[in-house]
Amino acid sequence: SKLAALFQHPLYNIPIPEVTEKDKLFVVNPMEKFSLHSSGSDEWVSSSKAETLLPTGKTAYDTYPAWLKFHVGINRYELYPRRDPLMPTLLRDLATQRIVSSVQKSGGTQLKLIMTFPNYGQALFKPMKQTRDQETPIDFFYFSDFERHNAEIAAFHLDRILDFRRIPPVSGRLVNITKEIRDITTDKKLAKTFFISPAGNVCFYGECSYYCSTEHALCGKPDQLEGSMAALLPDKTLAKRRSWRSPWRRSYHKSRKAEWEMNPNYCAQVRETPPYDRGHRLLDLIDMTVLDFLMGNMDRHHYETFEKFGNDTFLLHLDNGRGFGTHSRDELSILAPLRQCCSIKKSTYLRLQLLATQPYRLSDLLREALATDPLAPILAEPHLRALDRRLGKVLEVVGRCLAR
Repeated sequence: SKLAALFQHPLYNIPIPEVTEKDKLFVVNPMEKFSLHSSGSDEWVSSSKAETLLPTGKTAYDTYPAWLKFHVGINRYELYPRRDPLMPTLLRDLATQRIVSSVQKSGGTQLKLIMTFPNYGQALFKPMKQTRDQETPIDFFYFSDFERHNAEIAAFHLDRILDFRRIPPVSGRLVNITKEIRDITTDKKLAKTFFISPAGNVCFYGECSYYCSTEHALCGKPDQLEGSMAALLPDKTLAKRRSWRSPWRRSYHKSRKAEWEMNPNYCAQVRETPPYDRGHRLLDLIDMTVLDFLMGNMDRHHYETFEKFGNDTFLLHLDNGRGFGTHSRDELSILAPLRQCCSIKKSTYLRLQLLATQPYRLSDLLREALATDPLAPILAEPHLRALDRRLGKVLEVVGRCLAR
């Protein structure tokens, strides 16, 4: 396994700083028993009496569902650890746990559902819109592109291979539209949008600002539908998140350009603006830029952080559905922060160099990682080959910065 060898490499064993109590998102006494209460959110409530040991000889923590252990493990430095023994269980739960409720997630331009499991875990379901080999039409603007379920799956694994670990776990899943959405939804607006197509397939389209109409309906075969299931982060009432507008955000206008597209010295003013004027925030943003360029994702207008950790923490790389839309061309404008600032973390640069070598070729690693997903193959081969080409272009930009 190339993947196992990669995670054994010294560059993937650089220790994170010691995690103190204030560096944890939640401070939990592992001896305390927690009871789960269903309230429409993934709320978990401490019981008043601490039970140090259960009759089985296990601590209460051992009985937590995988999603809760994932939430409890989040800290200032990482969303989940490198060798997370929990990950296979969590991915399996996302792919196989019985769905007891499905409602439409409000907001956003396209249809997404929130699925709830019997253990109160929740996942964000993005349905399949395109086949693996359909490329984004060349005349499409980035903001009118479809979101792809397979891009969400591939982004999680790519983020992990780059050792960022800033995307919540995602698994592919085949969902039965009739039994797992239509028959159990309590969402009246969603329920009104189901119909049977002329081909006899079960379809629905929900309510949203762009692609929610009978022309853009999601149809099963006859009721089986592929999608991505992403583990939800802790409810915002339990762990507030702050949303930051990216300084290199695009204009989201058909003819107007953003300032960074016209000013080659744009980075100088970003460096003087909080929170980019100190700490590692700008370098973290450049990490995200590298991830986006490798995926071809032009749609990174915002990013989030956990409020508890202030400015000294990692960025969450959420919403990656517009990645992997084209393999035949590379969108170099995504690399503007790297090109204009000529800065990159040394650890990131060394890992990128490693992933460009034969034993650790990036495309081979991602192919191996994606082979374990229930919906494999996740990416068409040309997308995997494009990764190696794009990695070469990132290293070229850094090379030019070093020479300068």
